[in-house]
Amino acid sequence: MRHWIIVALVAIIAAAVGAGAALYFAYPAQVELAVGATRGALLSLNAPPGTLTREENAAYKGAATPAPAAGTAPGAAAEDWSSYNKTLTSERFSDLSQINTKNLGKLKVLCTYDTGRFTSFETGLIMVEGALIGTTEFDMFSLDPATCAQNWRTHEDYPGYILPTNRGAAYLDGILFRGTEDGRVLAYDFKTGKRIWETTIADQKKGEAVPAAPIAWNGLVFVGNAGGDFKGGKGRMYALDAKTGNIVWEFFLVPKSEGDTVRGPQGASPLNNATWKNVPGAPISGGGAWTSATLDPATGLLYVPVGNPAPDFDIGAREGENLFTDSVVVLDAKTGAYKSHFKIVPRDWHDWDVSNPPALIRTAGGKKLMAVSPKDGFLYGFDLADNKLLYKTPVTTIDNVDEPFSTDKDVHYCPGAGGGEEWNSPAYDPRTNLIFTGDVDWCTTVKLQTRQEMVASPLGQPWTAEKSLNPFNEFGAFSRSDGHWAGWLHAVDADTGVWKWRLKTNYPILGGVTPTAGGLAFFGDVGGNFYAVDATTGEKLWGQNIGGAIAGGVITYMVNGVQKVAVAHGYISPAFPVQIRSAKVSILGLEGDAASR
Repeated sequence: MRHWIIVALVAIIAAAVGAGAALYFAYPAQVELAVGATRGALLSLNAPPGTLTREENAAYKGAATPAPAAGTAPGAAAEDWSSYNKTLTSERFSDLSQINTKNLGKLKVLCTYDTGRFTSFETGLIMVEGALIGTTEFDMFSLDPATCAQNWRTHEDYPGYILPTNRGAAYLDGILFRGTEDGRVLAYDFKTGKRIWETTIADQKKGEAVPAAPIAWNGLVFVGNAGGDFKGGKGRMYALDAKTGNIVWEFFLVPKSEGDTVRGPQGASPLNNATWKNVPGAPISGGGAWTSATLDPATGLLYVPVGNPAPDFDIGAREGENLFTDSVVVLDAKTGAYKSHFKIVPRDWHDWDVSNPPALIRTAGGKKLMAVSPKDGFLYGFDLADNKLLYKTPVTTIDNVDEPFSTDKDVHYCPGAGGGEEWNSPAYDPRTNLIFTGDVDWCTTVKLQTRQEMVASPLGQPWTAEKSLNPFNEFGAFSRSDGHWAGWLHAVDADTGVWKWRLKTNYPILGGVTPTAGGLAFFGDVGGNFYAVDATTGEKLWGQNIGGAIAGGVITYMVNGVQKVAVAHGYISPAFPVQIRSAKVSILGLEGDAASR
């Protein structure tokens, strides 16, 4: 009898494994997300309440006279949040002050919109023309910015991606624009959600996708493609005609090779293979444009953050600077012609993308500054008068970053491949001359594949050269056992690079940071904790767990004469151990303020 019971149990287990395998081969991206999210949820059981620890810097000497407040995006009302980082120049500062340090105690969640989806919710919300716009990997929705009532919602059907992500939409002249994970850019009517056009700019068979939030200006839509962590995937930047979707120009962010698809007129480029000394069997790959971009309307220059080279961890397979990876590339926005570049990470074997749009700042000291904070854990300040580096300030844990990776031992380093500042940009407060950076303090352990194993990886598959049978360790083994699982919010003087104060949270910070003229800085963490602090001192003034990891937009705007704050929360990911919550948008305001006022 016992024998037959054992046989039956083995048969049941085999059937379950077989069913699981069948599901995986039919829906690999969905299965990986579900398993990864479940793993993350298990790792986040008994998650502690959020905490903040504040520290002041005795070396800080004080700011110069405050600079004028940042302007709004061209054609935008001051009370809107009309682009991914509010302004095309990406300062993220709001000059609204109705919610301020004196009345913040009355702040409360007024309403919540539940998308009903379980996804890597990273949408950079925008509020324009009286509507709050957000995205998931398949949907776009328009909400009443006071009540959360849905105006309309679209849905697109296409094959899933290993990371189900979309980082937001752009708006111009009555049209909304977004990317898709099957490599397209779509345009919709702002009032109805009806699709107007579609244009393909990436090859899903090579692992390429379009998760970035576009930006729009002067009749053009600017967006690039992701896929730089896949063998054969290459990043490109595009300008599309906003009315028709026609490709106006295309710019390769890594060298073009024979057989590469050319989709439009090529922006003039000095790029060639000279900085790529690849071994046989290792095609030039990387340079994804997986986050949004920055544009200076005064000069017509487009600032493009560029991702890592691939294979991510095997630098010996691709000796050289690997241009233009890990750089900010400056292009003529109208023609796509190369103007200059800033090589931020000279030689990258840590997967340290330049991972977010730089902020263009007029400092209190009168400098025109480019502030950029990549995944390597530093804030960089460049003087745009001569493009020289003014400072490089650490903003998270930096440890063991010079040790080369090896095939015969594990190497632990910080920040890891998921550390530093991710897809949200630094923010600038012109009242205090402080730059705010929200960072991840999390480390990674890597062991390399052999050269033969690395070369044998098939085209179109993740290509990091990390040796592990665990699919969740594709970008290295992440652990919290080393004591590094936290977030940092630094307030750094824009002229000197010296930090004035900093906060350490007990959860990583992935979402946007938003300073306001009300003297506040709003931000959240992946523990679901949403905070407002005094932007001058860093003192915590308000905090609440709003349910679900915060990894997308944190914005503020005025509707019907009343200031609101909107937060995207409910992020889940195969990488980050967070609680499973559906993707939501919550709108906050002061208690007692009528939504219709």
